[in-house]
Amino acid sequence: MSTPTPSGPVPPAQGSPEHLVFITGRMAKARLEKVAATLPPERYAWSIADAGVKVAALMTEEIIRRRVTIPEGATRIVLPGRCRANPEALAAHFGLPVERGPDEIVDLPAYLGLAGRQVDLSRHDLRIFSEIVDASKMTPEQILAKGLDLARRGADVIDLGGLPDTDFPHLEDCVRLLKGAGLKVSVDSFSLDELTRGARAGADYLLSLNEQTLDLAFETDAVPVLVPVRPDDLPSLDRAIERMEKAGRPYMADPILEPIHFGFVESITRYHETRRRWPGIEMMMGTGNLTELTEADSLGVTALLVGMCSELAIRNVLIVQVSNHTRRTVEEHDAARRVMFAARADSALPKGYGRSLLALHDKRPYVQTPDEIAMQAAEVKDPNYRIAVAEDGIHVFNRDVHAIGTDAMAFFPDLQRTGDLASDGAHAFYLGGELTKAETAWRLGKRYVQDEALAWGAAADAEVEDTTAFKKAGHTKHSGPSAAETAARDATPVEAGAASPETTGPDRTPAADAVSETPPDADARIVCGKLVPADEA
Repeated sequence: MSTPTPSGPVPPAQGSPEHLVFITGRMAKARLEKVAATLPPERYAWSIADAGVKVAALMTEEIIRRRVTIPEGATRIVLPGRCRANPEALAAHFGLPVERGPDEIVDLPAYLGLAGRQVDLSRHDLRIFSEIVDASKMTPEQILAKGLDLARRGADVIDLGGLPDTDFPHLEDCVRLLKGAGLKVSVDSFSLDELTRGARAGADYLLSLNEQTLDLAFETDAVPVLVPVRPDDLPSLDRAIERMEKAGRPYMADPILEPIHFGFVESITRYHETRRRWPGIEMMMGTGNLTELTEADSLGVTALLVGMCSELAIRNVLIVQVSNHTRRTVEEHDAARRVMFAARADSALPKGYGRSLLALHDKRPYVQTPDEIAMQAAEVKDPNYRIAVAEDGIHVFNRDVHAIGTDAMAFFPDLQRTGDLASDGAHAFYLGGELTKAETAWRLGKRYVQDEALAWGAAADAEVEDTTAFKKAGHTKHSGPSAAETAARDATPVEAGAASPETTGPDRTPAADAVSETPPDADARIVCGKLVPADEA
């Protein structure tokens, strides 16, 4: 970010509270003031720069440059999360750091680190071995493509799984192909012959050896994963560990995780006992026996197991994806290892570290109260529908109607009375989709944002978007042959009726800033809550 220029605002003296300037629009100002008033004064002084436009998310970089004046002593400028302005360009203009804040005002304290920690999910110490279970039935080219995809999702080692009574004649070719692509490789087989061939071809790890097959570990440079002869025979694992310790060779120990009702709890105690007996060794846990063999949403199961790994300093997991309900197991393990690492580093519970481990429900699903939505609805003067979700249900409103309910399809009579939805198929389709999404969010207790996809944490890929550009227009109130004429009649430029910009703080009254007004862009208009040029609308 740019540093303050001699002509820019003067930072406060060292030791003074940081002075934040929140740039917003008229509709969000009251809510922002309420949240800002809760900020600890010993840490933050604050000002709210109201650009005078109604919707903060529709402020452009040019509007902010022209209509906002930054008070003296400011140290940092925070934009609304959905504002499409370029922070770096504004930082150069104002001579202060400019950053994009959270999407929702209620998340501002957490964004500023007032939850007691700054969240950093860039680190982890857990290596993910991702098994290709039917590798022997795939071609080398298919295995390479699969391996690269698993690595893209977060896997650190590609595990080639051999099948009983199934030949794997192209094992060496597969190992070399994966290694040639820069990937780490392990071979997982009950066949000593396959393990030997894989090691000679350059595999980095061998899964799994016990005290009866351990001689192979001394014939190769591949790191072996040691297991008991039988899952309940922990002494056999101890003897294998002792032999490797005496030889001074690298290895991992895996006491074997068993499925629920087939030794699960007892196997957990074996991991604990192995760590107690051997406090400094490398260990592995194969999580697939629980994620694959339990028909429950795998994200929570994975979070629990990775939490156990974090407590026991187990730094390797073998994961597998066979069942459809574990199709995101790589991403889920990757998200869990980052959350658990951060929480352990903070000596904290794994709470408040983002939403990646929350798929079905959100901790704070509602960003507005019913009363706040009612106040917002009372200010709407155009025909475009807004949709919001609060604890009491789904709210749909424009200048003519404010309906509340919990059944997406039940809104049609109210909406039909205020708009010709029967002959406006595109708009009816849009509202049906958005209201169904809103109903899903309300029933599950998830956050809903109009025109945005629901967030599913690690259970689904998040949409990637350009945060400095407005979205393309969707279907709005008007469509059909007369759409352009009708839309032009009801068009509302983002600065139409804008009030004078003002900057306020906790200890001063609003004061209008001196600005040189320019005519609003008569060709731009709001479509489904987005500012869109006329040629796209």
